[in-house]
Amino acid sequence: MKSFLLIGIFLLFPTRGVKFHDILFEADKTYSPELSLKVSPLSQNLSKCINQAWDVSWKRFYNAKTKLFYDYLISYKRGLELSHLPTAKEVSQEYPNSYGYGTGMEDCMISAGVMLCMIVDRYAVTKDEKLKKYAYLVFQGIKRCATVHGIPGFLARGVCVEDQKSIYIGSSRDQYTHAVHGLWYYFNSPLCNSETKTEIGKILAAIADRMKQNVTPENDYDFLRADGSRDPRGISRMWNVKGHEVARLPMIYAAAWETTGKIEYYDLYRKYIKQAVELSFDIEDGTTTYALLQMQCSFELLQSLEQDSDLKKQMDEIMIMVSQRAYNRAIKANNDASTLDLTMITSDWRNGVGISTGSEYRKIWYCVRESGEAALTQLIDLNNTFSEEQKSLLIQAITRLDYKHVSTSGIFYLQGAYWKARRQTIL
Repeated sequence: MKSFLLIGIFLLFPTRGVKFHDILFEADKTYSPELSLKVSPLSQNLSKCINQAWDVSWKRFYNAKTKLFYDYLISYKRGLELSHLPTAKEVSQEYPNSYGYGTGMEDCMISAGVMLCMIVDRYAVTKDEKLKKYAYLVFQGIKRCATVHGIPGFLARGVCVEDQKSIYIGSSRDQYTHAVHGLWYYFNSPLCNSETKTEIGKILAAIADRMKQNVTPENDYDFLRADGSRDPRGISRMWNVKGHEVARLPMIYAAAWETTGKIEYYDLYRKYIKQAVELSFDIEDGTTTYALLQMQCSFELLQSLEQDSDLKKQMDEIMIMVSQRAYNRAIKANNDASTLDLTMITSDWRNGVGISTGSEYRKIWYCVRESGEAALTQLIDLNNTFSEEQKSLLIQAITRLDYKHVSTSGIFYLQGAYWKARRQTIL
């Protein structure tokens, strides 16, 4: 109760009323260096934690050779943090599996999308020109995953650090969703120059072309693995999927259309969008928090481009519904955090549990991430009111961590939520 009272004392809670394009595509006019000097002790601590999270993200989770962020650490000793990442031989042998699950390089494209959006939001608040360099580094990581293998339109989950080119053959619609969303968000920001916009258009066009070619009834709407085979888990299927997944395909076509101007992608977007919106109202109760965030990302992009007023209204309703689901997820993550040792580190997956499902460490790894996901899901929806309780939960999630002893990439999501809240003058 004391923490909630302190938060109530120190924070102001302004009204949210601006629309998406006002925030994403225009300069932030509320930031003032003079005003930033007059901050409460709580705000100072919050800012300190966020700066620590940024430093740790780049010093421990990021690899300069591949320009990618990896999933978790197995040591806090300098140089050993990512020593568990698979070798080129292991990747070529699809060991321990064809997706790289558990190895630490399974979610690089998801992380890149989250980080790229966060950097854009951070720039909107701070106007720090150094962020242009960081945004471009993240973009280069996505570009590597889209091109290093020479397979047009295939987006690898990550790239092997040892040789900077080996990939696992299995990707997923989740990887595509965050990477495409991040590229689109970056494309529409002042951080992205004309040359990079052209590159983004080429990447998204290649992805859209792969979808057009492979996402067919004959392939059960699968965009196929890197070797051209069907995905046995069904996680590369883009149509005839669950309600929280069905907007991903038209989102990709819409992003390709906006970044290239090619009418063929617009036509594909229109082919799927009405049915996708209709089916998106049916969200299963057990839908994971990360899936809710990906759904919200899809509709943020779609809602910004859609011109049909009825469809836009329905999209608004879907996003509000998703935000309401995320509200309780933030409470759950906060409750879970009180029972876990968030400084815990795990073992190398080759001779220990790593990040395996059902392990104690997996709970810790995901708890931090879920706090950020739940907040981000709500903050993306500008028609949603981010309540005082949710602000309190986000602040607690950020400030309770010891950033010298945090091993989960969940800190990417917390930073994303923080800077989006700052951009919207909520914090």
